[in-house]
Amino acid sequence: MKKLGIMLLFICIQALGQQEDEKVIRSVYDAALEEGKAYNWLNYLSNQIGGRLSGSVQAQQAIEYTKSQLDALGLDRVWLQPVMVPKWVRGTPEFAYLETAPGVTSNMPICALGGSVATTGRGIKAKVVEVQSIEELKILGKEKISGKIVFFNRPMNPKLINTFEAYSDAVDQRGQGAAEAGKYEALGVIVRSMNLKLDDYPHAGGMSYGDTPEAERIPAAAISTNGADLLSATLRLNPDINFFFKLNCKQLNEVESFNVIGEIKGTTYPNEIMVVGGHLDSWDLGDGSHDDGAGCVQSMDVLRIFKKIGYKPKRTLRVVLFMNEENGLRGGLKYAEIAKANNENHVFALESDSGGFTPRGFSFDSTEENLDQVKSWQKLFEPYNLHLFVKGFSGADISPLKTKQIVLAGLRPDSQRYFDHHHSESDTFEHINRRELELGSAAMTSLIYLFDKYGIVTKNKK
Repeated sequence: MKKLGIMLLFICIQALGQQEDEKVIRSVYDAALEEGKAYNWLNYLSNQIGGRLSGSVQAQQAIEYTKSQLDALGLDRVWLQPVMVPKWVRGTPEFAYLETAPGVTSNMPICALGGSVATTGRGIKAKVVEVQSIEELKILGKEKISGKIVFFNRPMNPKLINTFEAYSDAVDQRGQGAAEAGKYEALGVIVRSMNLKLDDYPHAGGMSYGDTPEAERIPAAAISTNGADLLSATLRLNPDINFFFKLNCKQLNEVESFNVIGEIKGTTYPNEIMVVGGHLDSWDLGDGSHDDGAGCVQSMDVLRIFKKIGYKPKRTLRVVLFMNEENGLRGGLKYAEIAKANNENHVFALESDSGGFTPRGFSFDSTEENLDQVKSWQKLFEPYNLHLFVKGFSGADISPLKTKQIVLAGLRPDSQRYFDHHHSESDTFEHINRRELELGSAAMTSLIYLFDKYGIVTKNKK
């Protein structure tokens, strides 16, 4: 009888706890949807500042603006964390054309890939060899590649429902294509844009030369999906066509920049740190609204929402706006380096870097015990149409924080339209839906609330 009474008491406590959680999460969503600041913050970042390439004037303006907004929230502490970042500049607009016969040309939409060297002042004009993969270069060999432009034309796989899987499956040709083609004495590289949509927007993105000596580096550019299809079809009809392109980009010396950090000190476990963030830098073609202005303003709004509803976190909560995710990850690496040097105990980190679309759930890089704990909260999220709670990648900026115990999480919005905009001129504020953005802020705040209340599961705590 006594045992039954204890069980009933435990069930009642659980029920009361769930009712409290439901009430808090409801208040979180109300504060996000009725009085959210994320949309207005993003409007300023996008339309008053614009694209925020690392080391640029716009990146510094974004640092100053977001710090001022965090200062206005009345947090316990706001500061700038210095970090040296690469400074690559695009220069004057790129130019390319397809020549099917002497004097018969068609302009082609291209953009230099981030980190690329420039062409000579006269540009490059050469025959084209089309390949589907880096492995195909080895089969063709130097005899068929030397003196030509290599055209990587492997599309993102449309059969994959998770578009980030399709991106990961195709992006090696962008990241490594120039370094590999250069080994076979190619003159330059053109890469199909990482985009499932057929349009005329070339998509930028980072690339690496690895250990290739500077004198042997070849220029690399992205071509729009429509342009890639036209080039491929023309090559099938006439393999002897010429392609011309001219890039004016340049790698300058590193410059000082900053991570922007705001903090609410924990009331019970101040030495346990929870992070929420996104990356403040973006490519320069659009204004970086989805990648990753959305993640930054959502993360800022998490702290605003807690202040608004009067919730005082048990653990120290930090918003970190990381600099230089796009072409170096210097901000994430510096933050983790300083955290380790200061012997800080980070227990949880959440990143939003998948666009401002409707949130579907979260992915977790954690132990199975912590994933099980998250799944026990699923009913709390059902009223808000969040259903995805899976193991998976969290985010690039928070990945250097990884330890055996920390829980790393990534917000997972609907991904079907993300790569229409990613790294392109189409990544602009007009493609942001206010309600979708604010739903993301609320989802992130709710997850952080639950981890703050119940803590992470360790081997000594089950």
